[in-house]
Amino acid sequence: MPKTHVPPRWDRKMQQRLARGEAAALGELYDRFASLVHGLAHLVVGDERAADGVTRDVFAHVWEHPESYDPRQEPLRTWLATLTNRLAVQRLRSAGTAALARGGPGTAEDLERKVRHASVAARADYIVQSMPAPLRAALELAYFQRRDYRQTAADLGVTDDEARRRLRLGLQLLATAHDTEAPGGSPGIGGAA
Repeated sequence: MPKTHVPPRWDRKMQQRLARGEAAALGELYDRFASLVHGLAHLVVGDERAADGVTRDVFAHVWEHPESYDPRQEPLRTWLATLTNRLAVQRLRSAGTAALARGGPGTAEDLERKVRHASVAARADYIVQSMPAPLRAALELAYFQRRDYRQTAADLGVTDDEARRRLRLGLQLLATAHDTEAPGGSPGIGGAA
């Protein structure tokens, strides 16, 4: 990030409150981000109970280590998504390794493939949820409603060129889901680490 980056006031204040041990701050953070954390965890681990465990682990980590978040580095939302992905991948890998040790089906390579796939799916979901509404709307029209760029432009009330620009940019953002460290992205969300 450029050195001129100034963290959003809410993120900075939240980190300071957590560092002081304000339980109310953790409650506010949970209310604001629990659905994001749980949703990303569920995408990775694929199980409601395991996603609940990851969600607890994420907020416990935040409470126990508030200094590990630096608001000058990235938004709090992105940091929580990165932390969620890391803890969910650890849980998925641990459960898969235990199943293999008990003689379960598959191989270590199958497990790593599953981990990578789950991590990319979580990153793609995070990217779609975080992208500006005009880009998301264009992608939803093109993908879910099978509109071409001209139909998308008409539905959105924009020019053909603008519809193509939105679709292209949205797809470029989604393409970063496969990167372990996409430029401008969050390290760890796309990778299996």
